[in-house]
Amino acid sequence: MTTEIDRPQAAGEMRSTEEIIGRADVNDLEAILSFVGHQEESGRHPVHDNCDAEFTWDYDKGRLEKLDKLYEKAKNAQWNATTDLPWETPVDQEAQVMANFATNPTQMGWDEKVLAGTALAKWDDKQWLRFGVESQNWTLSQFMHGEQGALLCTAKIVETVPWIDAKYYAATQVVDEARHVEVFSRYLDEKLSGHYPMNAHLGMLLDDIIADSRWDMTYLGMQIMVEGLALAAFGFMHQISEEPLLKKMLRYVMADEARHVAFGVLSLQELYHELSSSELRERQEFAFEAAVRMRDRLRSQEVWDRMDVPWKDIVTINERQDPANDDFQILLFSKIVPNLRKLGLLDAADGWLRQKFTEMGVIAFENLEDSTEDADAFADGSPVARSVA
Repeated sequence: MTTEIDRPQAAGEMRSTEEIIGRADVNDLEAILSFVGHQEESGRHPVHDNCDAEFTWDYDKGRLEKLDKLYEKAKNAQWNATTDLPWETPVDQEAQVMANFATNPTQMGWDEKVLAGTALAKWDDKQWLRFGVESQNWTLSQFMHGEQGALLCTAKIVETVPWIDAKYYAATQVVDEARHVEVFSRYLDEKLSGHYPMNAHLGMLLDDIIADSRWDMTYLGMQIMVEGLALAAFGFMHQISEEPLLKKMLRYVMADEARHVAFGVLSLQELYHELSSSELRERQEFAFEAAVRMRDRLRSQEVWDRMDVPWKDIVTINERQDPANDDFQILLFSKIVPNLRKLGLLDAADGWLRQKFTEMGVIAFENLEDSTEDADAFADGSPVARSVA
């Protein structure tokens, strides 16, 4: 199953945290918040893709049994974004925001002591309502942009991966990702009240994934890291949302995403067992960079910028919060850390990545289920046939 891969980084070359993410302090919140996404006036964002497409003359389907099984499940699990979702469902966005606030009356968990002395302490109900609406617009916009990134990366995997079972499965994922872009775009246009540009940190990560010439880095960056975050984020939103159209849409997408992440884990396991320590260290550094970029992207910089909230106030609020109650950490790492453990990347190269995740306070997630154990990944039948809700 393994094959030769490009190795542009010199063997044994190790980078500092500042060289990997562009700053020495991983938790420099002011630096994180000040990096805000803006859309190009042209409406297009070109990224140079350094990969070579690869043919394979080994057409022996099913040689990789688990990937073949995943492919067969994927063929049965296709759904139609136009006909299988109740688009006629009316959505009152402001009512949904108010319902969310009703279940969390302390405004996103921030009490008066946390907000004291900041611009948010003076907000009235109208401003909090606008914040809720803008946050929902921003969240669904980032889902949409991330799904387009997945669409591009999965098409790249079809081109570059060297075995036929993976090409077959990746082709089904291309269709899945196109469908996901379609549903999030339509929901934003028809049910919500505005779009946001791609978050700057997410955009930087997607650019890096697309530009890397090594096919396994596309897998690691997209299938393991970005899709792992998406699966956790969709599950969190599905759990808290009471809006029936969004809830059903997210459930359909989650069933697809579970297969996507399992695809990445299954494809990389054997390869990573055969790489040298220096090669594994490169993958660890890439995983660390991706984890930091995605954590940074969850800070909603574009919302605060649009609402004219000073960065120093958001820094103050975050400094006053208990990090143990940080839902961002739960969202990000509940799927990613177990999958990296499954791939052997936590403890490879003298445990460098384990040390980094320990410093970030997220290593406790390593013993949760990895994505190859997700019931959705190998479920029989389509989401429609199973009447998921």
